[in-house]
Amino acid sequence: MMMQNTILRRALPLFAILSLTILPVSSSRADPPQGYTFLRYDDGLRIAQRDGKRVFAYFGRYGCGFCDKTNKESFSNAEIRKLYTEHYVLVYVDAESGRRLQLPSGETITEMELGAMMKTLVTPYFLYLEPDGHVIHKAPGFQTVQAFMDYDRYVHGGHYKKQTLSQFLGK
Repeated sequence: MMMQNTILRRALPLFAILSLTILPVSSSRADPPQGYTFLRYDDGLRIAQRDGKRVFAYFGRYGCGFCDKTNKESFSNAEIRKLYTEHYVLVYVDAESGRRLQLPSGETITEMELGAMMKTLVTPYFLYLEPDGHVIHKAPGFQTVQAFMDYDRYVHGGHYKKQTLSQFLGK
């Protein structure tokens, strides 16, 4: 009985620490935001090339608090949903996944390798791409509704061809 109490006393602090570290992770979700049709990267690029449409790529990961914040605060906006659904082929990449993708070149890589190749070192990370996969604009970290609207005007309006985002925004 005394030995059981000693084991229990030693295990309780460890259990408390584990529960405090696991609970915040389990409440965060990094899935693509609801109400959007996000595709795998390889499927999205094929559709973008077929349709001549630009790509909006969202790099996220499970447990990413800022991904969850972006989903709740920015992607819940009806105007953002309308603009992005109409203007882009939407792609979601799990930045920690070992799921295999086949690039238009025929090369097969994992989603995690794609993130490294695109230099998406943090999540969330957003890329705006030409239909051929050429990067137009990168936006790391949490983004506000206004920022997503500005990026859309810049990219969808073709302003990136003539000026930087800072020039476009008048900064």
